[in-house]
Amino acid sequence: MGTVSTTANLYRFTALDAIAVAAYLGFTVFFTLAGETVERLMLQLIPDPATASYAVNAIFYAGVGIFAIASAWRVVGRDLKILGTRPWFTLGMVPLAIVVMLILTAILVTAFGGAQSSENQVGIQGLLQQVPAWLMVPLLVILGPFVEEFLFRHLLIGKLSRHVNIWICCVISVLVFASIHVIGREGLVLSALAPYLGMAVVLVAVYVWTGKSLMFSYFVHAAKNLMAVVLIYAIPPELLPN
Repeated sequence: MGTVSTTANLYRFTALDAIAVAAYLGFTVFFTLAGETVERLMLQLIPDPATASYAVNAIFYAGVGIFAIASAWRVVGRDLKILGTRPWFTLGMVPLAIVVMLILTAILVTAFGGAQSSENQVGIQGLLQQVPAWLMVPLLVILGPFVEEFLFRHLLIGKLSRHVNIWICCVISVLVFASIHVIGREGLVLSALAPYLGMAVVLVAVYVWTGKSLMFSYFVHAAKNLMAVVLIYAIPPELLPN
């Protein structure tokens, strides 16, 4: 009874969850509507446009991340203990999940008539070409993936599934995750959605398959982002798509 009660407590919505979601949505809406104004203000403090853009993103994810960590620290501890008892499983399945993600993404891109870089993707590539790796890796590999796994897997599936059918939660998670990454000037274009749909499907699958392990889906997400960062830094800028 104690174990069941403890597990149930881990998946109850809390005030910290609400604050994290409100911060994420608030920052997103604010930067979408007032992005140019924020950019001008940041340029007054930080003259370099790339550094200013990095600072905005760092503030965004750090602001949400504080509440995400405060809310999920017990789940994080539980998951790390479980994964620590089976290190070879983690070391083997994370790369396998990334391979599956790449294959599924390739299939979706082909089915949707080719890939189109979203505004979000182009912006990240631009930052990676101008901001040093020691600044980008903590943001894109450590903080960003944790915030997104907390919101789109832990909350939308782990906690919401206590009230809504889990498969409906999985569909919501996939669609919201993919959509939030392409909302911009290009709109919800399938060719821009394809890479994020492939990524979301695999992250949802590993999260559910591992018994709602936030840290396992985080490790897959972080490893995929790390691979992308390494490739972009390794490829000369003139060879990258515009």
